[in-house]
Amino acid sequence: MHSLRELYKIGRGPSSSHTMGPERAARDFQGRCPSAARYRAVLYGSLAHTGKGHLTDVAILSVLGEERTEVVFDREKKDLPHPNTMTFYAYDGEGNVLEERTYLSVGGGVIRALGEKEGEGKDVYPFKDFSEIKAYCEKEGIGLDELAFRYEDAEFRDFLREVWETMRSTIEAGLRESGELPGGLHVVRKAKTLSQRQPNESPEEREKREICSYAFATSEENASCGLVVTAPTCGASGVLPAVLYHLSKKYHLAENAVLAALAAAGIVGNVVKTNASVSGAEAGCQAEIGTATCMAAAAVCRLYGYSLEETEYAAEIALEHQLGLTCDPVGGLVQIPCIERNAVAAMRALDSAELAHVLHGTRKISFDTIVKTMYETGKDLSERYRETSEGGLAVTYRGC
Repeated sequence: MHSLRELYKIGRGPSSSHTMGPERAARDFQGRCPSAARYRAVLYGSLAHTGKGHLTDVAILSVLGEERTEVVFDREKKDLPHPNTMTFYAYDGEGNVLEERTYLSVGGGVIRALGEKEGEGKDVYPFKDFSEIKAYCEKEGIGLDELAFRYEDAEFRDFLREVWETMRSTIEAGLRESGELPGGLHVVRKAKTLSQRQPNESPEEREKREICSYAFATSEENASCGLVVTAPTCGASGVLPAVLYHLSKKYHLAENAVLAALAAAGIVGNVVKTNASVSGAEAGCQAEIGTATCMAAAAVCRLYGYSLEETEYAAEIALEHQLGLTCDPVGGLVQIPCIERNAVAAMRALDSAELAHVLHGTRKISFDTIVKTMYETGKDLSERYRETSEGGLAVTYRGC
């Protein structure tokens, strides 16, 4: 398993796989051919179908330069090594190819060159799934957060502190903003409205409204190309911060408690990323929002002092009941239904933790089983429901 630094990435939205990944690929390719006279980037699969809405071309051109770069959206080529495939070409002044390199944007801002072995030389954790992690933690008498701090580097706490500061700043920025989101759908920002006290509301209603406002705030900032943390992706970046922000305010949590929750959540997210996928283009939104929900549920369990058994059950509940969730963004934009989905998932994470706390002795399904099932379900989903905007709400909304 890789470092959690590969899971939590700070960058600009709106998409980790369609914006962050291609930008990183462009930088890598430019570094290999810095003196090329011109470049050409050909996008395939989901990148071709929804790249315009996700600003993939803008991200690439910002690195390679508009004046000497052509971006091509090839929607015809099938038989791809990954749904998010792109090939870069570098040419000299006479038009001869200097370099050609194909990259896969595998989710969460992570890229891999075609032919490169995944994870080669990058493993930090000597575990392959949650059962191994749980067995080790029980043997050592430690929690998931202590496991992370044991295997990550000495600066890991500072890294998590930066992640948390960014999450907080993003929420607070989103709560201040109003007006329409970019992209042409005329979606109005709702976080600020949600944050305002409503007449005659009960304390329970106020709490739920505030949690939703935090999720909306991050998701709306992401849709506006604002600074977010992948948790595990840009499209699902509102879930974990909303839950942590709410609990930190409600219980006046010390910073170290929040950092421990982030570490525990990261371990759970890493299990999914290692054994399945966090890419909506590869496995649907269950891979993005589903993973974000089980990460947030694990964070809640850590903050409440729940056991490893309860944590596993909470993560399992959170992911199990989002199996089959499709990725069908309207217009290829991370707005409809993505923003509301983050708020609903934040509430589900809290509910999953509470349900697991009461019922943990009755659990029948392991978290590893659900992760495997999610991946198999994702592979069986029609391509139309995997971030291509060719099916589901993306089509029916357009027909209204």
